[in-house]
Amino acid sequence: MRSLRFALLAASLAVSTAFASPTDPKSGVEYVTLAQPQPVQAVGKKVEVIEFFMYHCPHCNALEPVLEQWIKKQGDNIVVKRIHLPSTGPNDPETHLFLTLEALGKVEEMTPKVFKAMHQDRVRLTKDDVIIDWVSKNGIDRQTFLNAWNSFGVMTKLRRQQSIVDAYKVDGAPTIVIDGKYQTSPAIVYNSVKTNNEPQLFQATLQVMDALVAKAAKSK
Repeated sequence: MRSLRFALLAASLAVSTAFASPTDPKSGVEYVTLAQPQPVQAVGKKVEVIEFFMYHCPHCNALEPVLEQWIKKQGDNIVVKRIHLPSTGPNDPETHLFLTLEALGKVEEMTPKVFKAMHQDRVRLTKDDVIIDWVSKNGIDRQTFLNAWNSFGVMTKLRRQQSIVDAYKVDGAPTIVIDGKYQTSPAIVYNSVKTNNEPQLFQATLQVMDALVAKAAKSK
């Protein structure tokens, strides 16, 4: 499973570095419309927003703070879900960690700590025993975590995770799906704005997301 990849441009090509944010995103350019829309859980006028991410992905880590600001700005307009991509297969330890935290109601509290551990403290949370040891030292009772880690519900979700990712046609992170049918990402938006400046690329992606949320809301 790949993380966000920016295009590597041949030295012989003359490419403009001017940055222009997309104000009217087009399907097939700044986003993709899924051929088979997926069911949404949002009710009423709220729009479902799903972030597909991976804890070890440096671009997911970099996007995290600006995405959180965007979520606060959207407020009651949206319902947010997160889905961890199982990068190493059906028993992916990071996905197992996320689903266990989700079962315990600890995703919001622990996700910033996990990102910090992996990207600042250089803790390799890629093996079951390392994860369990780290969690037990960072605010969750070891036995409570193990009970959830080994539970039927978590194990069932872990086995099904790849099929969910496949249904949304997601092949990299971070990827955002809005209203079960509009898929965008910094990698997709890059093809339009042509900037290697990551903060600018993230800002452009969030503008696309704004437009897609508004588009989805109009159809409700």
